[in-house]
Amino acid sequence: MTSPLARFRARFLDVLASIYIYNEHRGYTSLDRVLEAVRARCPDEATFIAEVEKHRADERKHYVMFRRWFERQGRMPLSVDRTCGHIDHFIQSVFGCPIEELATAEIVADPEKFEQLCRVIMLTEKRGTRQVAVLLANRHVLSDPVMTRIFRIVERDEPDHWQPYQRWLLAHGRARGRWRERWADYWIHKSLMLVKLPSLFLRRSTPRMAHWPDEAPLAL
Repeated sequence: MTSPLARFRARFLDVLASIYIYNEHRGYTSLDRVLEAVRARCPDEATFIAEVEKHRADERKHYVMFRRWFERQGRMPLSVDRTCGHIDHFIQSVFGCPIEELATAEIVADPEKFEQLCRVIMLTEKRGTRQVAVLLANRHVLSDPVMTRIFRIVERDEPDHWQPYQRWLLAHGRARGRWRERWADYWIHKSLMLVKLPSLFLRRSTPRMAHWPDEAPLAL
């Protein structure tokens, strides 16, 4: 019979990987819109564009790693939605709309909004860097060699996910997040950690995904 600790560990890793697979998929698909804005706003800044392209490619790579972890387990991820998405809440808080409704042309045309978008990404990715460090000290994560290897790769990639935006903002004198943005980042993180994620852990009725997020559902 499986011990209570083993059941807790399995559930913890299941929930953790489900949240990450949602956020990594959300990340790289959202970065398509960011890339569109960067290419339009900074057409002559080839280095910055290449760094954002790498950010997008890394997020896609991380999604694939978590997908393969689930495939090795022989099950689909839990069906996690935007309630567990840090970037979803942050965009909603700062811009007052979901990611899908961000007006790219408006952001490109407005320097303040473009800088805001860069700061949101920078703060989100810095938060992610700190969270990965916490997870790599977690005994449940370390008990799974594959999961540990995934987070080691994520840890290695993370600096490239916030430093380009910080460098660009520093060059334009707007690197430091405004207090409202920093407060939003802090509050979103705390609400996810203390309320939404524990409720997902405890709610055994949460269904599993019927198909992978990067694949269209099968037609009936």
